[in-house]
Amino acid sequence: MTTPVTYQRHDDIGVIVIDNPPVNALGQAVRQGLVEAIAQGNEDPEARVLVLVARGRTFVAGADIREFGKPPQAPILPDVIRHLEASAKSIVAVLHGTALGGGLEVALGCQLRVALPGTRVGLPEVKLGLLPGAGGTQRLPRLAGIAAALDLITSGRFAAADEALELGIVDALADTNDPLEAGLAAARDMLAGKCSPRVTGELPPPAADPVAIERYRAKLEQEVPELYSPFRCIEAIAASSEGSLAEGLRRERELFLACMDSPQRAGLIHAFFAARAPHRVPDAGEAPALTRLALLGEHPLFERLRGKAERAGIDLSDNPDANTQACLAAPGSATTSPAPCLHIALLSPAEAEVLDVVDADLALVVPEEGNMAELVTLRANAGQQQAVANALKALRQAVVVSRQGSLLATLAKAAHDDAASPQAAMEAASLMLAERGWAYRDSDIDLLAIEVLGYPRHLGGPLYQASQSNGGDA
Repeated sequence: MTTPVTYQRHDDIGVIVIDNPPVNALGQAVRQGLVEAIAQGNEDPEARVLVLVARGRTFVAGADIREFGKPPQAPILPDVIRHLEASAKSIVAVLHGTALGGGLEVALGCQLRVALPGTRVGLPEVKLGLLPGAGGTQRLPRLAGIAAALDLITSGRFAAADEALELGIVDALADTNDPLEAGLAAARDMLAGKCSPRVTGELPPPAADPVAIERYRAKLEQEVPELYSPFRCIEAIAASSEGSLAEGLRRERELFLACMDSPQRAGLIHAFFAARAPHRVPDAGEAPALTRLALLGEHPLFERLRGKAERAGIDLSDNPDANTQACLAAPGSATTSPAPCLHIALLSPAEAEVLDVVDADLALVVPEEGNMAELVTLRANAGQQQAVANALKALRQAVVVSRQGSLLATLAKAAHDDAASPQAAMEAASLMLAERGWAYRDSDIDLLAIEVLGYPRHLGGPLYQASQSNGGDA
């Protein structure tokens, strides 16, 4: 097994390299490797400054999702960042792609940050019911101020490289797309006295900003009063101006652990995993690539698909021929699909309530709002359904696969028929759907309810919530 973090030297510059595909996630091996590489660099008598880079398409995109829900393994990320910040030799972090969550917190622990063109940074933990728990709520305000930290952390949004530079999150923008080249150049500038390192934790606390604190609190109370973690984010950021870094980190840790114990965090994590690969058909095997599709009739979806076709390498026509592999037929379309072309009937959720009368290989249930559809197999096999799902995904149409009957239609009808308590109605319907076996994964029921029907994400979905209420696991 290859080591995900290595140390090498380029003349008098030590280079720490993270190589943990696909997104350099901060798993235990990476965290341990960073601690060891920092020590190695500091012990290298010929290295005068250190550079931290990552291989692949991105810097560190955050935590390792394989560790979600498991007991933490040492070294935990706050300890790793303390090693970075306490390094006797300055460390230049070179950011490219995305530096998110723990990835940005790692960079904040370094003494200089350089961003490549196109880099985006952010602390999106709030979207998973958490707050940045490795110093992000304390170090970011020291660089960018209270108001900017509130904006980025309570929303979880990403900032482009130029905004990050303007806010002081990064120190320079590189004019190369090569992380190592950019890091070595910045290190040489540092050695030549052209730029000065900064130890973020040693910067003075940010100026207190009670007006911004109250503005964001009022904003959250108006927009998301039911959510737990955004308000804890505000408390942690406010603490950054009230004392030392150590005191602020202690308060951040208390609030982070409170978020970890919140049922909302568990619900949001469930929803996160539900969205990982809902287009995958279990046991489908190798699905054939569909590159020639026909769009029959008129449907709002068709214009969206046409706009993505060229980039996806898919030929979309209005008239099927002998080479057409699949036809998407809008309601009322007069043209029929030539054999052996797969016939896909486009239906609204109401039209999909009864599918045993639909003469098609598959049904694509498309709601009026939202960008997620449901692909139900009627007589197509698993490989054919997967092929269509792959083509839709390539055309940037989010899709959930199912079988025999429509999950979305059933949930929508339940919510419509009990308008006074639609959430409870969806929860009851979800239990019935799980018993019917129409879903390949129980989480697909939750995902459709959240993304299409507005079921609260922080509750995890109707089946998840109903299972929790019944003392079981979704």
